[in-house]
Amino acid sequence: MEEEDFEKKWQKVVYHFIQLTGKKPNMDIILFMIGIQELGKGKMTFTKEQKQDLMHIAVCKILSFSGYYELEGQDADGWPHWKNIKPVPKLSLEEQEKFLQMHVVEYFDKEVFV
Repeated sequence: MEEEDFEKKWQKVVYHFIQLTGKKPNMDIILFMIGIQELGKGKMTFTKEQKQDLMHIAVCKILSFSGYYELEGQDADGWPHWKNIKPVPKLSLEEQEKFLQMHVVEYFDKEVFV
């Protein structure tokens, strides 16, 4: 994806969150919201551990587009479980942020902005 195209798409994602929440999101908020979407249980109150689990669900989902994870199924409570298929590359913090942003953009292109 061209850098200019990526930046436009990323800003569209950020604007979407600003419209929903009234605030500019950070990556944790974006992942948390994707996790809630993927859990599919609607509005709930979550424990700190469940919030971390939701962010993990989001990371697995967005990285599944590049073949890093595969959905194994759901547990008895309806929470999705993912299997790591290939190692995620070791990146610097800046590279990790860009890597996640690119996958978030892909998620929104395929799952939200359709």
